[in-house]
Amino acid sequence: MNYTLRQLRTFVAVAHHGGFSQAGQAIGLSQSAVSHSIKELEAEIGVRLLDRTTREVKLTEAGHQLASRMERLLEEMNTTLLDIRSYGEQRSGTVRIAASQTISAHLMPQCLASSQENFPDIKVILHDRVQQWVLQSVRNAEVDFGIVIGPLNDADFSCLAILDEPFLLLCRNDDPLASVEQAQWAMLNQRVMVLQDYASGSRVLIDAALRTQGVDVEVVQEIGHPATLFPMVEAGIGISILPALALPLPAGRALTVRRLYPEINRSLTLIKRKNRSLTPAAEAIWQEVRQQATLLTQQRALKPAF
Repeated sequence: MNYTLRQLRTFVAVAHHGGFSQAGQAIGLSQSAVSHSIKELEAEIGVRLLDRTTREVKLTEAGHQLASRMERLLEEMNTTLLDIRSYGEQRSGTVRIAASQTISAHLMPQCLASSQENFPDIKVILHDRVQQWVLQSVRNAEVDFGIVIGPLNDADFSCLAILDEPFLLLCRNDDPLASVEQAQWAMLNQRVMVLQDYASGSRVLIDAALRTQGVDVEVVQEIGHPATLFPMVEAGIGISILPALALPLPAGRALTVRRLYPEINRSLTLIKRKNRSLTPAAEAIWQEVRQQATLLTQQRALKPAF
């Protein structure tokens, strides 16, 4: 049968109010539209539901049966839809996020603070891990979503880049590159370097940038945590390349940061499982992280830190 929900609701309104005009006023339809809808419903099910006279409209026996059942079913349907709508508006529960170390240290504190202020009924748990762990935890649904270094090509994930940031040169104040007005990638050729290891999402991108620019370097130390770069470089072990998010420099260090040209960026990227919806609470925090990344981009445009 090809009847519509609107026809059934119109019929129940007529049965309840006892006439086309009154039913039309209640549901916002003209009298003729109500009459037409009832005729279509009767034609579709093949049974007369109403006996019409010039003075009144009365339910037939079939009409009585349909009206008594449909009124209850429509009420149950409305209640169900309201329950689903309430769930969709829910902003409570626990949200688990995984992010790489630099992101956790420099972007997530403000995200967590703003989330606590805007969504006090949502508990956010941050897992501070290396990139491969973040990817695996999102893939295995151990967390709601993750924040990684991109670009990322992986069919398991739905990705959204939220912040682009350049790679920067880190050197001692007495290094010849510290006094260069515009540091070029080519100036790094044959230099000794300290870089993060391959657990970092940035390392693969840095290697690719060096190859693209035709730069050959000697990597003498590969470290896990980005904060270790600063004392390594200050001790004269080598120069380094780090993302802008790793700033500011620790106070009192004899270090210099220079933008590298041509500018090569990495992207901070939100990831979730492909074709899987977030809970309402997780969606709220996902959007909060996006907003904080946008604010950080705007702040850097107004007041560059390097």
